[in-house]
Amino acid sequence: MNAEKTAGELFDMGHSCTRSVLQATGGSSNQELLAATAGFSCGIGKSGCLCGAITGGVMALGLNWRADRSADLMAAFKETFQTTCCRGLSKNYSWMSEEHQANCRKITVTTAAIVERLLR
Repeated sequence: MNAEKTAGELFDMGHSCTRSVLQATGGSSNQELLAATAGFSCGIGKSGCLCGAITGGVMALGLNWRADRSADLMAAFKETFQTTCCRGLSKNYSWMSEEHQANCRKITVTTAAIVERLLR
């Protein structure tokens, strides 16, 4: 199964964008590490800042000894979505609405695909 599909399935199961990207691309099943992702969703502590999907991607890159590709992830994300800020990514949606969740899912699976490509 590819990372994009796995991330989508994890997100659909109710996992955060951060955990979905990390688990789909980093392959981690370490429960403590996965639990640590909880505070990063909704833009780190629900502050609306850095998108949690990016955070999960950076964690996956680091776990796979590819932290040197973190800037590439940021650039690809920004090229795709124009901003890395959760608040900006969500501005057109009512928070936690069905449309908002669909947008977050799209961002999550796209980020997983980018990370998977960077890990090659």
